[in-house]
Amino acid sequence: MAKLTRDEFISALKEMNLLEIKELVDAMKEEFGVDPSSVAVAAPVAGDAQANEGPSTVTVTLVNAGAAKVNVIKVIKEITGLGLKESKDIADNGGAVKENISVDEANEIKAKLEEAGAEVEVK
Repeated sequence: MAKLTRDEFISALKEMNLLEIKELVDAMKEEFGVDPSSVAVAAPVAGDAQANEGPSTVTVTLVNAGAAKVNVIKVIKEITGLGLKESKDIADNGGAVKENISVDEANEIKAKLEEAGAEVEVK
């Protein structure tokens, strides 16, 4: 098997969705016994830390429910705790699925909705 260059590896990661990347990280943990996210990285300078951090809370917005709308409705209902009608309204019309949540939670929700076939934005 040919060795991948750093650029080839990053290019391959760009083509993956969040769920596939999570599965890759889990496989790396299992194979090498090391959590890639726990590797020590030099701390940024204090002034740069706030500039690069981005927002602490975000909103997950449904852009398009896609062809498998029933699956998207089920995921919206599960995530939000809304009723079937309210979940269907979001799937039909788009809009905020969940607001003012952490970036990590938003990425998990986005992955679930994309897996169900929806087009999602995190703002």
